[in-house]
Amino acid sequence: MRRSILLPCLFVLAAAPAVQAQTTVKIGTVSPLSGSGAHQGKDIENGARMAIDELNAKGTPVGGKKVKWVLQPEDDGADPKMGTAAAQKLVDAGAVAVVGHLNSGTTVPASKIYNSAGIPQISPAATTPLYTRQGYKTAFRVVANDGLVGRTLATYSIKTLHATKIAVIDDRTAFGQGLADEFVKGVKAAGGAEVVSRQFTNDKATDFNAILTQIRARKPDVVFYGGMDAVAGPLLKQMKALGMGAKLVSGDGICSEKLPQLAGDALGNDHVLCVVAGGVTGPEEAAAKAFSDRYRQRYKMELQTYAPYAYDAVMVFAQAMQQAGSSDPAKFLPALAKVRHQGVTGTIAFDPHGDLLNAALTLYTYRDGKKVKLQVMR
Repeated sequence: MRRSILLPCLFVLAAAPAVQAQTTVKIGTVSPLSGSGAHQGKDIENGARMAIDELNAKGTPVGGKKVKWVLQPEDDGADPKMGTAAAQKLVDAGAVAVVGHLNSGTTVPASKIYNSAGIPQISPAATTPLYTRQGYKTAFRVVANDGLVGRTLATYSIKTLHATKIAVIDDRTAFGQGLADEFVKGVKAAGGAEVVSRQFTNDKATDFNAILTQIRARKPDVVFYGGMDAVAGPLLKQMKALGMGAKLVSGDGICSEKLPQLAGDALGNDHVLCVVAGGVTGPEEAAAKAFSDRYRQRYKMELQTYAPYAYDAVMVFAQAMQQAGSSDPAKFLPALAKVRHQGVTGTIAFDPHGDLLNAALTLYTYRDGKKVKLQVMR
């Protein structure tokens, strides 16, 4: 009797159709999801997640196989030690590619870990030239480096803003100090202006009266700040309280949608000039606007700065994998180095170092509490 029951069950099991295995492709993101820069870090995660969800919705295959695209976000707290720990966690978890980090100070030490593991990394934000000058074939970025940003802002300050006296402040981070150094080099190269004061603070400071009082005595036309928006906001408030009319010029670290909230009425109109890497004109602007609209609809808020770059980074990885027919980093890394991708931030291709080829910059100001695009610069 027992035998007659088992035989039909065995027959049913044998007749069950084989289930096609689905390949999982895990992409990591690392950015500050805690601390004063969490809004910028979350922006990176949000942009990457939009790309991952889009790839899954389209059923994007790799090597003719079905793929489940998975995002693994990690928090580096803008701290180098947390950054390397997060990098190792992604390596151990089997991530085949990483979008990150945001800060130069976390990106550089983490890049060594990714390189040792043979995992390609695209930073959507880090600008220090050191990152792509270490000789790592795994290091890429989709933003301009400090050299270009510094030169461009220096030339703009002198030629367009007609500054003859310039003060420089940085937050002593790898990003802030590096950008300020490149800006000073740009001022010297352009000629026609003098750096009358060079001061520094830190990325957690809230009181700037001592350095601003010293700067005010030099009567600069422009104050350049190397750092992030969390410090730039209160810095602007204290500049206004001291009656300083100098324009504030900076890079993408302050060029966020949150700066108006951080600076309040000290933001003014056309008082702050900042650039972000990338830039689209003409027909390409429609794609950039469509991305912003999708972001706003999904997250019920404006994107900050880096979401489009994180989105593009994921899509660049996907294109390289498709071209190589594999999600094995050793196989798609050569394709990544040669990729040419039309992204929402513009055309993405890399030079031999992993830097963005023919990088553009977009200049913004703020008017009536809103970020306003002025021009695309190369």
